[in-house]
Amino acid sequence: MSVARSASSSSASPSALPAPVFVDVGGARVATYVLEPAGRPPVGDVVLCHGTPWSARVWEPVALALSEDHRVFLWDMPGYGASSKDAADPVDLVAQRRRFAALLRHWSLDRPQVVAHDIGGAVALGAHLLEDADVAGLFLLDIVALDPWGSPFFRLVAENESVFAAVPGPLHAALVKEYIAGAANNHLPTAAVETLAEPWLDEAGQAAFYRQIAQLSPADTAPIVAGLGQVRCPVRIGWAVDDPWIPFEQAARLRAALPGEPEVVEFAGRGHLVPLEDADAVGQAVREWLDAGA
Repeated sequence: MSVARSASSSSASPSALPAPVFVDVGGARVATYVLEPAGRPPVGDVVLCHGTPWSARVWEPVALALSEDHRVFLWDMPGYGASSKDAADPVDLVAQRRRFAALLRHWSLDRPQVVAHDIGGAVALGAHLLEDADVAGLFLLDIVALDPWGSPFFRLVAENESVFAAVPGPLHAALVKEYIAGAANNHLPTAAVETLAEPWLDEAGQAAFYRQIAQLSPADTAPIVAGLGQVRCPVRIGWAVDDPWIPFEQAARLRAALPGEPEVVEFAGRGHLVPLEDADAVGQAVREWLDAGA
């Protein structure tokens, strides 16, 4: 596993994250980021996992707040953000969960706390349950796991990936931005939508956008769901009440499937992009969870 430093990629707005450190994980080039408290030792380690079609930047304001006293680790999954978008790198959930387990070993983290959103939840749970990644706790925020998931748009892309990849650039850009804005019930500022859309808008990004959708499958979450009762660490669930992508009722179903009936934190009036829609509330909920674990 090799490491190389690089300047951060261009974006629609300047990133407050540090320049990524690129790590080779199983042959894929992975952009990683580490934030640390200024002038004091960290009280603990926390890892943030993004979902689709975002990158580590979806966690930016929460990560900055947590880094006041924690060491915060983030990554762009291959196929996303500043990481490799090579068509040879698989971007299905099995490949991503294996990379996450390998990345935790690379970072030499001793049972970190993990916060995961969207398919990042399936990746983190899969690494824990199926790749023997040992973590101190999981904060699962509007995650992909329980059926049903995958919109009609997902199915359409899976059946016509090459057609979508050939759509003219301006039409593709409009589709991506509308898709992202819709996740937040159109509550995100235009600049935030532009930032999240930017990695998908060049030629490689356009192909990668449809490739990752086509490779995501509920078949890869089925063994995770079957093993939810075997989760070996404390869990807290967070869910946006008005999530248009993954219904709020899944929070109760997830709670019932996990050991100990974990607490559910509700984010009223928020959509699927709650880490950006209400970073203060999400940051507070995560910090309270971290403090309780400490």
